[in-house]
Amino acid sequence: MRKFHPLAVKAKNAGKKIYYLNIGQPDLPTPKAFFDATSNFHQQTLAYEASSGMPVLIDAIRNYYAKHGVSLESDDIFITTGGSEALLYTCLSVLDPQSEVIVPEPFYPNYATFVNAAGGVICPLPTTPEEGYRYADRERIEKLINPNTRAIMITNPGNPTGVVLHKSEMRMIADIAKENDLFVISDEVYREFCYDDSGEIPCMGRFTDIDENLIIVDSVSKRFSSCGARIGCVITKNKQLQQALLKFCQSRLSVATLDQLGAAALYSVDESYIQQSIAEYRARRDVTIAGLRKIPGVMVEVPMGAFYVMAKLPVDDTDEFQQWLLNEFSDNGDTVMFAPGASFYGTPGSGVDEIRIAYVLEQKDMKRALELLGLGITQYRKEVMGIE
Repeated sequence: MRKFHPLAVKAKNAGKKIYYLNIGQPDLPTPKAFFDATSNFHQQTLAYEASSGMPVLIDAIRNYYAKHGVSLESDDIFITTGGSEALLYTCLSVLDPQSEVIVPEPFYPNYATFVNAAGGVICPLPTTPEEGYRYADRERIEKLINPNTRAIMITNPGNPTGVVLHKSEMRMIADIAKENDLFVISDEVYREFCYDDSGEIPCMGRFTDIDENLIIVDSVSKRFSSCGARIGCVITKNKQLQQALLKFCQSRLSVATLDQLGAAALYSVDESYIQQSIAEYRARRDVTIAGLRKIPGVMVEVPMGAFYVMAKLPVDDTDEFQQWLLNEFSDNGDTVMFAPGASFYGTPGSGVDEIRIAYVLEQKDMKRALELLGLGITQYRKEVMGIE
């Protein structure tokens, strides 16, 4: 997703304005509570904190989960430097060399990074644009389980697809994990961003019969528009896993003190902040889908969560198309940047004609970005693919 940065720098230096749809960096204001908490820190020494996290932050997270019907003890929560470290420590703790992790594809590319770093192997659970990237099918999942399978890893709501699992689908995955003695690694950093009007917020932690199997990864980055805080957590009630996680936490001593204090304050923010964020992203999603559906040949389903959408384009290779957009294309000095789809797949050759869009720009900018995408596709098909 970041490999086009040098081309983007070159395009900017040439005077082009780039509409960035490639990375999920929220632009909504971070709640003032974060900055108030950090600016009011007056201790004489900025010291190490507990390796597993500051009690004030752990208590804030416990209270947050209690509101969502999940009862946690302090020992169940390990504060990490962002959700990325939470995922890495989880993989290092549960995987052995050649352990397999079933992951629905397309998936967040760093899942492969962290699984591979632990010596594990991604076992892709294929989906297609035609079926809206839905994957919660018992037969398809069980077909992939073998003696090397250690875990099922999901993002709910999904990145990059925006797929949200229904409660019955979550229950089914929980049952498969329990029946086969597997871990469920549930990445829930986009938990609140659901757009189906049911009001139900998904959380695997409500299934108390899988306490030994369940690992939840969470973060303040998206929920509170605070990616730069780098505060995440791993949650598990599995005591053996807790011991392994603590060793990794101790190995890096502690998470940044000020960021933990700011993050703890974020959990005190009024619920209206979350609701306003959801409403804004839903509006941006609707603008995005409307813009994509105006472009001939684009295949897209309405995402029901997070702030991403996968789309299939009428081009032969979206990686090459992105390079062309930055190097050769502009409309009144403007161009657009997305994330080519192949990087979200573990199956070779998949996703080459797909893209992921992060609808994190203001609505007027999203409209312009989608207009540029349509103009670019038309010109690319004509000039490069030779299709009128």
